[in-house]
Amino acid sequence: MVMTTAGVAELKARLSEYLARVRAGSEVLVTERGRPVAKIVPVDTAGDLAELEREGILRPGSIELPPEILDVDPPRMAGPGLTQALLDERSEGR
Repeated sequence: MVMTTAGVAELKARLSEYLARVRAGSEVLVTERGRPVAKIVPVDTAGDLAELEREGILRPGSIELPPEILDVDPPRMAGPGLTQALLDERSEGR
């Protein structure tokens, strides 16, 4: 794993670039006046979920949904939408 070092000012100025490196698997060691103060590492979401499961905070779903459920269009509202209803209320002074 590649480790990059960045001072606080440099990190603030180019945060997006450093986060892109972290997303790609690198680690960033943050320094302040030349001394390490923090490390930014990629998040292991699969490991995090497994840990929550072990701690009993999260439990896996017990129902398997049929795959064709994804092919169904969501229901649509009949009549004017929410935005129109809000605009109507505003015009009425409510």
